[in-house]
Amino acid sequence: MSRLRRQLAALPAEFRDRSIAEEELAALADLAATGDPDIPRLRRSLLLIAGAIGSVSALGQGVRELREAVDLFGRSPRG
Repeated sequence: MSRLRRQLAALPAEFRDRSIAEEELAALADLAATGDPDIPRLRRSLLLIAGAIGSVSALGQGVRELREAVDLFGRSPRG
């Protein structure tokens, strides 16, 4: 999360959903810091982040790495 936050901060381009991505990255950091995060909430934040910055190719690798990190907490049940 920290790496993607730094990459986003360094990106000079402005885009409509940048604030959503920044807010959700901060929320993810808070959730992960609790030690026992709510997996569905982590996944929701990940989806919001991917939707907000998914079209910014310079951040694609960071989004993939974030997804892998969220997966380490466990997969959410499919319903």
